[in-house]
Amino acid sequence: MHSNLFNESFRIQACLLTLLFGALSGCVGIPTGQESAVVTRAQMQMGTLVKITAVARSESVAQAAVTAGFAEIRRLEELLSTWIPTSELSRVNAAAGVSPVHVSLDTWTVVQRAMQAAEMTGGGFNIAIGPAVDAWRVTEGQHIPTETELDALRPLVDLQAVRADLGEQTVYLEKPGMRVDVGGIGKGYAADQAVLAMKKAGALAGVVALSGDIKTFGHLPGGRKFPVGIQHPRKEEEVLVFIDLEDEAISTAGDYERFFERNGVRYHHIIDPKTLQPARGCQSVTVIAKEGVWADGLDTGIFVMGPERGMELVEELPDVEAVIVDHEGLVHVSSGLKDRIRKP
Repeated sequence: MHSNLFNESFRIQACLLTLLFGALSGCVGIPTGQESAVVTRAQMQMGTLVKITAVARSESVAQAAVTAGFAEIRRLEELLSTWIPTSELSRVNAAAGVSPVHVSLDTWTVVQRAMQAAEMTGGGFNIAIGPAVDAWRVTEGQHIPTETELDALRPLVDLQAVRADLGEQTVYLEKPGMRVDVGGIGKGYAADQAVLAMKKAGALAGVVALSGDIKTFGHLPGGRKFPVGIQHPRKEEEVLVFIDLEDEAISTAGDYERFFERNGVRYHHIIDPKTLQPARGCQSVTVIAKEGVWADGLDTGIFVMGPERGMELVEELPDVEAVIVDHEGLVHVSSGLKDRIRKP
């Protein structure tokens, strides 16, 4: 399963980032006229291919900034990954129904941001949805669970039973068998923190990309913004629209990432926490925000909400924009993006 997720993430990332990283090649100057260096490296982290680019006034500083970014992501992976048995989230899951677990401020913050994203999206985003996702076995087995099977899981996906206590700095899952997975928001948080580490190391600008979660800061040499292509949800390796990012993050949730088809029906991994069925209102949702944690946390919740309610939420939120492709393939663009996107 882990290998399948990596292969899919790599394909999605390759489509999203070809334009962006192509624009970085051949950069020779920064707006001040001083020489600049651009360094790009890739590593496997958080179960996916991570690419980091740093722009600095010297190659040594750029290299140090990239190294700092990867080190920060690795640090957070050790706290947040449910693939690592000793991580803080794994210990939280192991103690479900038994006792609260003291966690770092990073882990507590990610869980709390996830709870906020859940509230904003009317429960559309839910870090406790894992048991229902597993029941569908979208990537392996391709099982369509019965209503009886799903009903048995409902108590385990109850977000009200997830307790994050700031005073004690603990996380507690009240019911045995529950578990949380912050994969739908943790990569955005990691990108934010990696950018902070890169700035501290001296980077003037750069990009952190964890699969489809991308955070940019500063400008390209010459003062240009960072161009990113949003993948077409029904045409593999085709770009739907382009957008230039400036100190922003972008994240996409799509029904094309992990799915199977049976009798002409597409069953995918984005599960509606209310029905425990695949959400049907959208093909893809791309969110642009100032922080990666919100771009990452909101795209799935908005996908579940559907295009109308989802776009209403986007228009209410400051510094948040979206491109939503509904179930019929119609493209909806938030008001703040209408003059920013361009077609291929």
